[in-house]
Amino acid sequence: MKIAIIGLGYVGLPLGLQFARKGVEVIGLDVDQKKVDALNAGTSYIEHIPSAAVAEQVSAGRFSASTDFSDVSGVDAVLIAVPTPLSKNRDPDISYVLKSGEAIAPHLPKGIVIVLESTTYPGTTDCELREVLEKGSGLTAGVDFHLAYSPEREDPGNPDSKVEIIPKVIGGLTPACLEKAMAVYSHAIKTLIPVSSCRAAEATKLLENIFRSVNIALVNELKTVYAAMDIDVWEVIEAAKTKPFGYMAFYPGPGLGGHCIPIDPFYLTWKAREFDQNTRFIELAGEVNTSMPMYVVEQTIAALNSQKKPINGSRILIIGLAYKPNVDDDRESPSYLLLDLFKDRGGEMAYYDPHVPVIRPNREHPHWAGTLCQEWTEANIASFDVVVIATHHERINYEELGKWAQLIVDTRNAMKGIELPEGKLWKS
Repeated sequence: MKIAIIGLGYVGLPLGLQFARKGVEVIGLDVDQKKVDALNAGTSYIEHIPSAAVAEQVSAGRFSASTDFSDVSGVDAVLIAVPTPLSKNRDPDISYVLKSGEAIAPHLPKGIVIVLESTTYPGTTDCELREVLEKGSGLTAGVDFHLAYSPEREDPGNPDSKVEIIPKVIGGLTPACLEKAMAVYSHAIKTLIPVSSCRAAEATKLLENIFRSVNIALVNELKTVYAAMDIDVWEVIEAAKTKPFGYMAFYPGPGLGGHCIPIDPFYLTWKAREFDQNTRFIELAGEVNTSMPMYVVEQTIAALNSQKKPINGSRILIIGLAYKPNVDDDRESPSYLLLDLFKDRGGEMAYYDPHVPVIRPNREHPHWAGTLCQEWTEANIASFDVVVIATHHERINYEELGKWAQLIVDTRNAMKGIELPEGKLWKS
């Protein structure tokens, strides 16, 4: 079997390597020549994917990368794993999906299986993507080629999250499409979960992330309420976790980050309007979660004021640029919002993240590109008026931080168990 995977990022690359490990010949397609060159040289550009894992499959001849989308003419299946961001008005941007479809359509052989993995609203696969593929190829979906949707379920940084053992939901345009798609994934994934349609599979992915968004919003709101009552929300969550049924722990933070939770729920919000439906839980959760960076700023201002320091002119260090612990993924990270909000108020900004040595160009915050990570030394950390912990990486020495920093605002309960002088630690 030979497959192509379009999009060689945090989803496409590990998926391609998993297929290759199982003996499938994989062509990775991407528009970024630098990524293609790195992979063909056996080098990974994603921190939690070791270069050795790439080099092994390249050397074995099971994995190669290319920018030539006509290569799909010689494969049995194409899996599309490209970004699906939001516009500034929170409208879905499926342009990467449609451009991928346009690029491969003229080269599709009869009988090929096309599967979309990118998170999107119900109807994208069997409407917009189908239309692009049929128009460009002259073929008919469900007759001349097979079309399906199977949402990605990557969890970067989680050592227990392995592509092979994460159950794979799959929905096909027709029963035959579903059967063919399942046959493709059966080469690499142990457990397959068939559903009745592409739309049911698309809706499944949205439900998973909406569930998380709403529950995170709940604990974020409770954080502010309990703080006003002088109750530590982290202590409350730990106590609630002891209930063996009917409760699942979610944790507050400085805002939402990553490629899923801040974005995906609004794909359904947008689509629901077409059916005159309101998504009040999603909208409210979005309001609560997007207000968290400002709450952190307000708490930091209060912390500085307790030491008779104004925010204007204060040196502020953000700990953690990645959106979650132990990864280098900074997409949609609330740390960028904190950098902007503090800078707008006169703060002199810097960051420390052992996983992000330099800020790479990004679409939302290009003005921070090229900024270097600070050095982890006592003299340097002590030179900042306040340190704000936005991401709780395991590689950070919080004991040293407690000794060195003048003032700490902790949004992740990272300083739990570390004794500090009264007034030095503020939770936010």
